Amino acid sequence: MERIYLDLHQNPELSLREEATAAKMAAALRSAGFEVTERVGGFGVVGVLKNGPGTTVMLRADMDALPVKEQTGLPYASTVVVQNESGEQVPVMHACGHDVHMAAWIGAANLLASSKDRWRGTLVFVGQPAEEIVQGAARMVSDGLFERFPKPDFVLGVHVTHLLPAGQVGIVPGPASAACDSVDITFFGSGGHGAMPHRAVDPLVIAARAVGALQTIVSREVDPFDAAVVTVGTFHAGTKRNVIPDEAKLQITVRSYKPEVQARLLASIARIAKAEAAAGGAPREPAISVIAAESSQVVVNDPALANRLKNSLQHGLGEGRVHTIEPVMTSEDFGVYGRAAGAPSIQLRIGAIKPDLFDAANKAGRSLLLPGPHSPFFAPDHEPTIKTAAAAFTLSAIEVLTNADR
Repeated sequence: MERIYLDLHQNPELSLREEATAAKMAAALRSAGFEVTERVGGFGVVGVLKNGPGTTVMLRADMDALPVKEQTGLPYASTVVVQNESGEQVPVMHACGHDVHMAAWIGAANLLASSKDRWRGTLVFVGQPAEEIVQGAARMVSDGLFERFPKPDFVLGVHVTHLLPAGQVGIVPGPASAACDSVDITFFGSGGHGAMPHRAVDPLVIAARAVGALQTIVSREVDPFDAAVVTVGTFHAGTKRNVIPDEAKLQITVRSYKPEVQARLLASIARIAKAEAAAGGAPREPAISVIAAESSQVVVNDPALANRLKNSLQHGLGEGRVHTIEPVMTSEDFGVYGRAAGAPSIQLRIGAIKPDLFDAANKAGRSLLLPGPHSPFFAPDHEPTIKTAAAAFTLSAIEVLTNADR
């Protein structure tokens, strides 16, 4: 597993470009005895291993990396740079732990394949592309994942977290990851010379006011007992310090756990953007787009399955290593599978931080500052993290395969 992990970490691939990664996953599954199909919903990989009649369980790992420049200082750090769709040179890093997920997934495949006397049923191993742009799961389902291959009775996944030390497993019963929408706003102005702002309409100033006003949505329009996030992630405007541009663009991520809250957030963003444009004398209303391809629904861990696996994992790993934890505002497309299959699903959280570092940060009151997923400094304590993830995958699969009537 370590060999696979180091190779994947040093050779990350962006969403929808996971060709080499997928080939490695397919080869590893074939070596373990799985019947493998490639290029499902893009570069998706599906491996099937049948072992008599019984339950069908799906285990999913995501394969894509992020356009992030690694700054961990590790001897095996990624130095990959590629050209993106806009023609820009961008660095690439497995900053979200998908390399851990894949290594553990292959470890679980080998463990389960070599212990067929322990279980009966069917394993469906899914290597998913394009999770980072929340498109891969839907692409695989649309490409006939549950028509071309055995439909699962249970769906299992894992994800690393910096909120637990390595060697620990976290379980969230019920809603676990937030719904997400991506919103693009373009504010229009009338460009001119920076020395004569009175002869222009400055969209940069309008957009700047909007950034501040957008923060009041969560603080003043959402019930304090409802989780919600409105984050402006990018602000693009202008080309030169003494030129007032014609346009200013914002990119926003919007997250919540309730459909009605999400709808309120989106409506409020549009209202504020239009009002700020009008207040600034913009020549026309801003262009507001919700990017449908980047939207995702809430990931809900089946509560009964969560409680069942907690008991099983406590027995297999030790009670002190398995914990009920709080949901997070990050988003995922893992929930697509359970909804499409009509099957109970769960995504387990796997601690990734060196225990001594985690304890020291907690004692110093700085645990919130530990680098986590999407940080250029995120460096999982890979050996115990991968081992724990592989064990969690394997023990969970055996539990649902051998105790289908629970």
